[in-house]
Amino acid sequence: MTVKSLKIGIVMDPIDSITPYKDSSLAMLLEAARRNAEIHYFEQKDVRLLSGKALGQSTLLEVRDDNEDWYAFGDRQEIELGDLDAILMRKDPPFDMEYVYTTYILDRAQEDGALIVNAPQALRDMNEKAYTAWFPQCTPTTLITRSMEEMKAFLAAHERVVAKPLDGMGGRSIFVVSKGDKNANVIFETLTDYGRYFAMAQVYIPEITAGDKRILLIEGEPVPYALARIPTGDDNRGNMVAGAVAKGQEMSARDFEICEQVGPALRDAGVLFAGIDVIGDYLTEVNVTSPTGIRELDSQFDLNIAGLMFDAIENRI
Repeated sequence: MTVKSLKIGIVMDPIDSITPYKDSSLAMLLEAARRNAEIHYFEQKDVRLLSGKALGQSTLLEVRDDNEDWYAFGDRQEIELGDLDAILMRKDPPFDMEYVYTTYILDRAQEDGALIVNAPQALRDMNEKAYTAWFPQCTPTTLITRSMEEMKAFLAAHERVVAKPLDGMGGRSIFVVSKGDKNANVIFETLTDYGRYFAMAQVYIPEITAGDKRILLIEGEPVPYALARIPTGDDNRGNMVAGAVAKGQEMSARDFEICEQVGPALRDAGVLFAGIDVIGDYLTEVNVTSPTGIRELDSQFDLNIAGLMFDAIENRI
């Protein structure tokens, strides 16, 4: 029996802007190519709705595992997005209204038959920081508020906190604030824009010095290794774009406990591929937009995480 080749779409940032050796989207595309999939490349500007139909200006794409020459474009054509077997939504934040509008288009493609990874409704609902509120038993004590006074009171009660915006990524605008810090007021003013925007404060977790662990989940099940992003000596942030060193490690019993509580909720919401962040024994973020870490874990543990993801895609299709 001849197995039908998949038609895979991807919506992403310009492919010429990625760093190939550590890019998870490229890892996914390389796996699609290994499975002889027909790959259709889109940027946000290439998709649209016309009379309720999701359409796209597709560019056929070839990819190679080459840090100097990792892609080639083929023919460009107009297609109905619902005719694709699956579409990977891999546009990086910011999660702004343009991102939301793109998910509306992908909603229509989903109704026309394409599997969207991850489900558009989940992308809209699961803010990577706020969604931790659905698992308070797993998280450090957390406050989400627009009130500068409440943030100051939270700091007074807990003495050391991490304050951050709800829409940031890559460690941007994350502050560690200690009681008595004379910069605290201006930090809370800046994050909330004097009470105009919601921001988050969490109790500081000292185990950050051992790393901010990224755990990848496929259909709610964890890849059995975590990627600890260990801050440099002059920074508090466990983010690789902020200079943190990535070190793979086996998951702890507590890591698995957290996955058992978070994973089923993600799977049931149509989240096929996710990344959760754990510091010490606490869940701090849930990333469903464009989780990273595939290539680092693959190289350190001889894995094929994108292969597991495509097995799940084929099972769903």
